[in-house]
Amino acid sequence: MNSGFWKSDWFLGLVVVLIMVSVAKSDLLQSLERKAYDLGVAASARTPSDRVAVIAIDDASIANIGRWPWPRDVMAKMVDLLAAAQVKVIGNTVLFTEPQVDPGYVYITKLLELAQRNAGAPGNAPMIALLQEAEQALNTDRKLAESQRKAGTVVLPMFFTVGAPRGRPDQALPDYVQQYAVAAGGDPDALPIPTKSVLVPVGAIGRSAAGLGHLNASLDVDGGVRTEPLAVQYFDQFYPSLSMMMAAKSLNLGPADIKLTLGDSVSLGRLRISTDPELQMYTYFYKDRDGRPAFQVDSFYDVLTGKIPATKYRDKIVLIGATAAGVGATFVTPVSPAMAPVVTLAHSVSSILQEHFFIVPSWGDSAKLLVFLLVAAYLTVLLPRLKASLAATVTLGILVILIGVHFGLMTTRATWLQLMLPATLLLVGHLALVTKRFAMTERAKLRSDESSAESNRMLGLALQGQGRLDEAWDKFRQVPLAEAVLDNLYNLGLDFERKRQFNKAESVFRQLHAFNPKFRDLAQKISRAKQLSETVMLGGAGAAGRSNASILGDGSASVEKPMLGRYQVEKELGKGAMGVVYLGRDPKIGRVVAIKTLALAQEFEADELTEVKERFFREAETAGRLSHPNIVTIYDAGEEHDLCYIAMELLKGEDLVPYTKPDKLLRVDKVLSLVARVADALGYAHKQGVVHRDVKPANVMYDPASDSVKVTDFGIARLTDSSKTKTGMVLGTPSFMSPEQLAGKKIDGRSDLFSLAGTLYQLLCGKLPFEGESMAQLMFKIANEAPPDVRSINPKVPPGIVAFLERAMVKDPDQRFQTGEAFAQALRASLTAGGGAARPAQPAPNPAPAAASGGSDALDIEL
Repeated sequence: MNSGFWKSDWFLGLVVVLIMVSVAKSDLLQSLERKAYDLGVAASARTPSDRVAVIAIDDASIANIGRWPWPRDVMAKMVDLLAAAQVKVIGNTVLFTEPQVDPGYVYITKLLELAQRNAGAPGNAPMIALLQEAEQALNTDRKLAESQRKAGTVVLPMFFTVGAPRGRPDQALPDYVQQYAVAAGGDPDALPIPTKSVLVPVGAIGRSAAGLGHLNASLDVDGGVRTEPLAVQYFDQFYPSLSMMMAAKSLNLGPADIKLTLGDSVSLGRLRISTDPELQMYTYFYKDRDGRPAFQVDSFYDVLTGKIPATKYRDKIVLIGATAAGVGATFVTPVSPAMAPVVTLAHSVSSILQEHFFIVPSWGDSAKLLVFLLVAAYLTVLLPRLKASLAATVTLGILVILIGVHFGLMTTRATWLQLMLPATLLLVGHLALVTKRFAMTERAKLRSDESSAESNRMLGLALQGQGRLDEAWDKFRQVPLAEAVLDNLYNLGLDFERKRQFNKAESVFRQLHAFNPKFRDLAQKISRAKQLSETVMLGGAGAAGRSNASILGDGSASVEKPMLGRYQVEKELGKGAMGVVYLGRDPKIGRVVAIKTLALAQEFEADELTEVKERFFREAETAGRLSHPNIVTIYDAGEEHDLCYIAMELLKGEDLVPYTKPDKLLRVDKVLSLVARVADALGYAHKQGVVHRDVKPANVMYDPASDSVKVTDFGIARLTDSSKTKTGMVLGTPSFMSPEQLAGKKIDGRSDLFSLAGTLYQLLCGKLPFEGESMAQLMFKIANEAPPDVRSINPKVPPGIVAFLERAMVKDPDQRFQTGEAFAQALRASLTAGGGAARPAQPAPNPAPAAASGGSDALDIEL
């Protein structure tokens, strides 16, 4: 036999069936059957007999009459009241198994005997009469017996000790007991509950009763009361229950009218009560209705004192019994967790008289076995062949049918068919099979997950190596956390830090911390990442919402150096109006660069941002093609998160702004040399179709040590041949703008040359060519007035430079120098001539401009 046999579904089903067979008689399953029975009782509806009433020895009665047990003359008074009211049957559940002898009664009887022995003594007759009267008053047993004899309707209880007798009784039962034994026939092997001893009423009380019946209750496996033993066996005699005798008395029948069919039923006249093999009736317990109990329960004291008239019970069956706390026990029944025995007896009497009892059919065991076998066949043969969803549907359908049959038979036919064993087998078997399949699937899934986890880890590492961190994080999240992947995730968190995506870095570090809080410096990393993610220092609202906030934060060593594209940011070099300049390094080739960042997202509306970014990269690309010794070299441009950046040649020295101060002016010849080289650079750029638009001292870098000069910020210039033009915007620094630029007209390279002339003016004398107390005044002077004579500010300026500046800063572009080369040539000529270059008598020829551009749609960016 191969190993697959033990793992098959049908074998598991067979094992479950065998287990359920072995525990079928266990208290657990029997209790489950009884619970289902209780639910069936609660679901059914019957009306209790209105002939049955209860007089309760309750707490109020004991409080008013006295502590229990009472003198029996109290019970005698109640019997007299009920007899006078013509009650049909009085069922007293109190056991009178011993005579009641008060201490005073003993002395009275002794005195009476002594007096009677001396009856002839003079004057003794009155004493004897008085003692006889006292004896009559104190003999409460005689009073109760006389009341019962007069009533002729009182039925009293006996109590048998359950157990199989081992021999013969010590003595025969009194004749007043044996007269209530009933005949039995039927199956001699099916006998009622056996008993071995009995407590019977004392002679006088027992002989005066109209009937005797046992008051034994039958407790189920769970301690509940559901059945009433209609008869018990005492050696070779059979005695009916108190409820049976009361029912018989109410029908004017006697013991001779009670017939026992052993193992099947009990007959009372024409009534036939089906029972189990031990002659136990499945009592119908009536539910309370509208907040009222099924049987009215009146206080003994209220009836005794006339508060409740006894005539209320005319022609009824009245049960007298204790309901007070501490007087007797209570029973758990299908409709109550604590029911007094006298009330339980009322349910039994009503069930007998109205034939309201449940039947366990003779074919019930066979039906249960058949259903069990069908469910077993389903579990071992059919269920293993079904898919999960269909199997669940079929199992649920069978379960609904079993429960429906159970409740349907109980509510409509008062028949109890025990189907909880097959129903339990169905549920346990299905769950076992589902669990087995799930476990096998989980094992297969675990093996698949292990393989998939390694694949995801390797793919995550590959994506991380390509800089695709978000995709790498998605893959790593599919890998179960283990020591082997902690280093991988930690490095991923560091990469997110370098990219300044601190919120994502925090997520990675938190996941690591949840698995191993002591791994490296996770607590410090989480705290730092949270702080930086909340301040949003990445060109967003952080750092007071400034667009020139540093991505280096406070420079804490706990944060990895950030990355911009492929460049690692080392330190901050400076700040402009819209961004920050950093020292960066390309880790792959070791090149040191200057990285200029632009937070475009903060300077433009969302609907403009896409167009602006496209234009930025197009212009940066064009600027990157410029190759001139006096123009800074552009290496790269890109976008990282919400920053745009340009990586360019790292220059030594500084811009020309410091040399515009009156106390730090350069020599005139040095100024002219520097500006001439800048003009050459601008001329080259204009021929390539690029207009700078923001020529000023801050955008010209100068290194005194090497006497090198370079123009910067071509990366933000706009292609002059761009077809996307707007009006109404101004680009550049106002003090250096050309008149046409201020007016929003189309501009070309001659506008840059005007700005360069303004730069030359400031470098020569330390003052701006145009100044005003307001922007409007400044713009008016640029458009309409000539700048002050530079020599009036710096007399050292050669006279020829004055003429040069007049031409270079003329308002009409056609009257200026037309190219950067012409500007540089004239400037150098002025230098060599000692200040010569005279203005021409007429305007120079106006060659076609190097490039033309829409005037005002360029990026308004200043760094």
